[in-house]
Amino acid sequence: MTSAARRWPSALALVASLIGLVFGGLSTLDYSRHLDRQVHDIHCSFIPGLAAGGAGESACRAAMYSPYSALFRDRYWGGVPISLFAVGAFAFLAAYALYLLLAGPTAPRRAAQFYGAVSLTPLVVSGLMFAISALKLGQYCKTCVGIYVASVLLAVAGVGILLDARAKGAAPAAEGGAEGAPAAGRPTGSLWLVPAWLVALGVFTITPALLYLSALPSYASYISGCGKLAKPAEDNSALLRHTPAGARQQATLFVDPLCPTCKAFHQRLEADAIFERLDTTIVLFPLDNECNWMLDRPLHPGACLVSKAVLCGENRAVDVLAWAYDNQERLLEGAKSPAGLATVRSAIREKWSHLDACIDSKETKLRLDKMLRYIVDNKLQVSTPQLFLGDTRLCDEDSDIGLAYSIRKLAPNLGMR
Repeated sequence: MTSAARRWPSALALVASLIGLVFGGLSTLDYSRHLDRQVHDIHCSFIPGLAAGGAGESACRAAMYSPYSALFRDRYWGGVPISLFAVGAFAFLAAYALYLLLAGPTAPRRAAQFYGAVSLTPLVVSGLMFAISALKLGQYCKTCVGIYVASVLLAVAGVGILLDARAKGAAPAAEGGAEGAPAAGRPTGSLWLVPAWLVALGVFTITPALLYLSALPSYASYISGCGKLAKPAEDNSALLRHTPAGARQQATLFVDPLCPTCKAFHQRLEADAIFERLDTTIVLFPLDNECNWMLDRPLHPGACLVSKAVLCGENRAVDVLAWAYDNQERLLEGAKSPAGLATVRSAIREKWSHLDACIDSKETKLRLDKMLRYIVDNKLQVSTPQLFLGDTRLCDEDSDIGLAYSIRKLAPNLGMR
């Protein structure tokens, strides 16, 4: 076998590591841009460096906001993105692959064996993240897929390197050598090099995260400055109450059942196991001028009708709200169709037929009016969602990657982990 042919696994390993390094770096860059607590465009493309919009960006943003994208979210604002560890690991693997490529057959056989073994670790991690994307998120971030592909290519290269090292170990030495001895020019290498390489891999992997934490600004002074609930203790029988068994913190949540941002926020609260630890007063805030006199046009047509259905759900109100979130696109499209509210009404009747009479009752209309007056009395801005922990408002800027940290600071008795 020619020297060039023997080096193809190392060349492939170098290319795969660089691909993983690029996609991991772009993912980290996107994450770090959001440390100013604002929303920015993100790279979400199979072509490194190209920003993408639409459904692709939505998938990448969902992945970034999910609790699986970072570690220690409750201790640091935004947590430590796991892409940082990928950057460090791929940097080590790229440097090592370059060494194997340049050294060729003169590299110690143990060095090739070590690389072949550790080159499989990104594939294991990628397999885990792929399963999370499939089972928990239901969509795939293109930047993440780029890392998955790099991990597969790296594993293929690693297996090639292992097989090459094994073949060299089993080949006879130069003429006159003993059968089964290592090939000439291919030393075995000291066993003590393995722990040294493992330490180097650990240093490469952890260093980016340590540098990231050292540069992370303090957010403690920002999270409590977004307003107070003027009349939190006001008795209002119109409001809904959700008090699960594990509730530890009083909260007031203002939502519109057809608000996409409310849906995403609700999903984050559930994914971080926060919602079931809140003793929540739910205030429906439909951004629809059919019932909301604060608007001159509907931002979410059909929201008034769906809000009435939620109210009529009574002790199952949260279930009706969850159904509305799950079917949000269908309901919004129905409200904008020629048939309008009749389409929305049909969808509600299909799932919750027993609510029909209640939705049309005068009592339900008056109850929704009381909710809207409660919003006016508290001088809230016309915006959803809004979450108050006690009487302190969670800032909009803290409702995505900074959610766990901000909740822990505003409600320490929740016991965030």
